[in-house]
Amino acid sequence: MARVAYTEKDVDLIARLMRAEAVGEGRLGMLMVGNVIINRTRANCLDFEDLRSIRDVIFQIQGGNYSFEAVQEGNLFYQSAREAEKRLARQVIEYWRQQPAKYALWYFNPYGECPPTWFGQPITGRYKEHCYYEPQANTCASAYRY
Repeated sequence: MARVAYTEKDVDLIARLMRAEAVGEGRLGMLMVGNVIINRTRANCLDFEDLRSIRDVIFQIQGGNYSFEAVQEGNLFYQSAREAEKRLARQVIEYWRQQPAKYALWYFNPYGECPPTWFGQPITGRYKEHCYYEPQANTCASAYRY
């Protein structure tokens, strides 16, 4: 059973975002970015209340901008998804989870060392250029459901 409800359009969206955000980090980096998207879809808390679909998460606007830089700037996100990324997207939708992204709701590329917190949320680790952060204890139980 999939971790979230999805359509083939959702597979395409998540595949495009995974590539646009983390193509330079290879397969594992793209899976980690995809896992954050799925975690946000499942978490009904903090910045992600009432986001119930992959589309809602990818096109979420916060502070007047899209949450994901790739959606805001257009680069690779607006190109067609390739089959390789679609396979990765299906993996992350169906079952894939791994540290440091396992419970992460945020990631970013600091172009330097990862800060120990990101907007008050603790770091779970780094993979290549991205730092991953999960919710503070007792603030988002839904982020820790499988």
